[in-house]
Amino acid sequence: MTTEDTTVIRYRTRPGTAEENQRRIEAVFAQLRAERPEGVRYQAYIQPDGTEFVHIVQGDSEVLRSLSSFKEFLAGDRIDGDTQRTSSTLIGIYP
Repeated sequence: MTTEDTTVIRYRTRPGTAEENQRRIEAVFAQLRAERPEGVRYQAYIQPDGTEFVHIVQGDSEVLRSLSSFKEFLAGDRIDGDTQRTSSTLIGIYP
């Protein structure tokens, strides 16, 4: 995994869909824990307003996209507005 392979994704969910969105994210984490694929690091956050989510993907995002749970996560119409996606370079992380 290189520092150039970091993507930050931020979006807001439509009214009434945040819980479903979180459930689908949790399913992705369950599959990641079960299968333990190499080459990707994934983090997801819900912001204090309860409708905005931030995902951080490091490494090979194709590994994440290949998961059945991630494909299920992408299905549906829960996003309100545009998704902001930025490439970032990691300076440091602890631990």
